[in-house]
Amino acid sequence: MSKPPAKSEEFCAVILAGGRGTRFWPRSRRHAAKQVLNIMGEGTMLEQTLARLAPLAKPENTWIITSRELRGAVLRQSPRVPAQQVIAEPVGRNTAAAIALGAELILRTRGDVPMGVFPADHVIEHPQKFQAIIRNGVGEARRPGRLVVLGIPPSRPETGYGYIEVVEEPHRREPPPVYRVRRFVEKPDLPHAREFVAAGNYYWNAGIFIWRASAILEALAEHLPEISERLRRVAEAPRSKFTAALERWYPGCQNISIDYGVLEKARGLVCLPAGGMGWNDLGSWSALYEELAPGGGTVTQGGNVVELDAANNFVQAPGKTVALIGVKDLVVVETPDALLIVPRAQAQKVGRLVAELEKQGRDKLL
Repeated sequence: MSKPPAKSEEFCAVILAGGRGTRFWPRSRRHAAKQVLNIMGEGTMLEQTLARLAPLAKPENTWIITSRELRGAVLRQSPRVPAQQVIAEPVGRNTAAAIALGAELILRTRGDVPMGVFPADHVIEHPQKFQAIIRNGVGEARRPGRLVVLGIPPSRPETGYGYIEVVEEPHRREPPPVYRVRRFVEKPDLPHAREFVAAGNYYWNAGIFIWRASAILEALAEHLPEISERLRRVAEAPRSKFTAALERWYPGCQNISIDYGVLEKARGLVCLPAGGMGWNDLGSWSALYEELAPGGGTVTQGGNVVELDAANNFVQAPGKTVALIGVKDLVVVETPDALLIVPRAQAQKVGRLVAELEKQGRDKLL
């Protein structure tokens, strides 16, 4: 299939919307995951993502990779994105396969243009600052072989995020500063997180990437050749046979993240600092509490709370009065079929609880 000539002004977006958001159980489920829920602010997480990308990427230049269970909800929430560009994975295969598919489709339909990869479930408090940073990243991604990852200046020794270590001197002098990536560090323990923050040359990995379609596909072909070959076959299929090709080739892809599979080994990787845009990956109920109540206090979403000698709790129990006596720093979330009670400091473990429910075959709760 011949590739169309790239239009220099075009920018394409791939939105990753296939996750289950297990740490937001019991609200986030297979058929109503975090990204299609209104967790905070106006609209769902996906709708907010589309709104802040609108000045950067036209709907016809946007692809959304999601799951079979969520595709209906995603279609309803993204009516301007062409339906054939809302793609349901036959099975979840992590970010490397999803990004490879998006890049292959962009290369074949839009040419070798800069593209961004964006999770569907992040909070960005300052969209205009975000857009300015992305435009800077697009300029950097136009350089040959460049792979750009956004780095968030750490505000605390966070153990729930991955870190990027950068070479302290910028590889170039003109603004904005862009740093060469020395290594990725997975979620550290608290002592190491404190060291990273103190060192001053570590950033949180935002999971937002910018590159030319050809640049990431070349890196995928080098480091994950089987995924590369499988997704090339899918993208080359005629539209009438695309779904059949996806069903045939996608499930055999390795289940691996783009970070592990490609970026930790790739050449040309740079980090663009992305401070000031109010980023939060909103990865757990605790993260939501901290976003809503940075100064502390009890947060109530739906219903109301009566407290006696209690403080700094997060309660979501629509239509209920919740009475709290002598407890603090709890998360309490009720749905029609489940009730979650967990210390905020252990909210990251909710994903492990969902894995246990899955092992027990409790499908109605998933």
